[in-house]
Amino acid sequence: MKVLVTGGAGYLGSLLVPKLLERGDQVTVLDSLMWGIQALLPVASHPNLALVKGDVRDERIYGELIKKHDAIVNLAAIVGFPACAEKPLDARTINLDAVAFLGKTATKNQMVIQASTGSTYGQVDGVCTEDTPINPVSLYGETKAEAEKHVLGRNGVPLRFATVFGISPRIRLDLIVNDIVYQVVHYKTFVMFEGHARRTFLHSTDAARSVLFTLDNYSDMAGKPFNVGDDTMNYTKRQVAEMVRQKYDYYLHGAEFGEDKDKRDYEVSYDRIKSLGYRATVSLSDGIDELLRIMPLLKESSPMRNI
Repeated sequence: MKVLVTGGAGYLGSLLVPKLLERGDQVTVLDSLMWGIQALLPVASHPNLALVKGDVRDERIYGELIKKHDAIVNLAAIVGFPACAEKPLDARTINLDAVAFLGKTATKNQMVIQASTGSTYGQVDGVCTEDTPINPVSLYGETKAEAEKHVLGRNGVPLRFATVFGISPRIRLDLIVNDIVYQVVHYKTFVMFEGHARRTFLHSTDAARSVLFTLDNYSDMAGKPFNVGDDTMNYTKRQVAEMVRQKYDYYLHGAEFGEDKDKRDYEVSYDRIKSLGYRATVSLSDGIDELLRIMPLLKESSPMRNI
């Protein structure tokens, strides 16, 4: 299969691309390389990999690449409400306009998989299923919700990922589980707001696996959104912090200020994808163990610091 992966040098892409190559697919990565090429260096010389430095907003480059592939996996995005609030124009043009172009350009015979998010649900009471009306309250959620419509219009599959955690060749420190572990390892403390809020989690390797699963089960999934996660990993933020504290002693402070702009405080049902055979393989506990081994080796540096 010829697979185009946008954002393929990013957090999930750098895990997905090697897996596609391992199973024999021909892979093209389109990435602006804003975070560099380092994450893909281990597979850069693979004969079935083509690397294209470019922007999904460049319709000339993107349009030509779309035509040449059997499947398009769109991971390119400004991710999370803080990043979108900081770069609102990029958020709209990358997260939405480029996806609208993909929906217009791809044919219904091509597979289109869109990385989406539970942030599309907004403020919800109870358990979210794919039939729960989406009502995003942040720019991030809004762009992702609108992008889903363009993908579904081409019989594509939006994957609404749970909050992802875990290591990757292009690791992120802004994800809540990764952030907690990083903070406690380096500063022995963590300040948490809205600890009561319920969230749902998914390990980075399982997120990458779900894309492979979708490619293999596309005929059963086409034209529908899917929550991607596992029912065993619905936790409050406080429960996550306490799980970390069982493994690594630190001071946890509950703050009276701060709020989640996406208003995420609900459980999510994964029955739809589970009914097709998808299961997460890495538990939250195992993922935290993994992070505790890696985070002592990582330290953000700044020219403004003396240490």
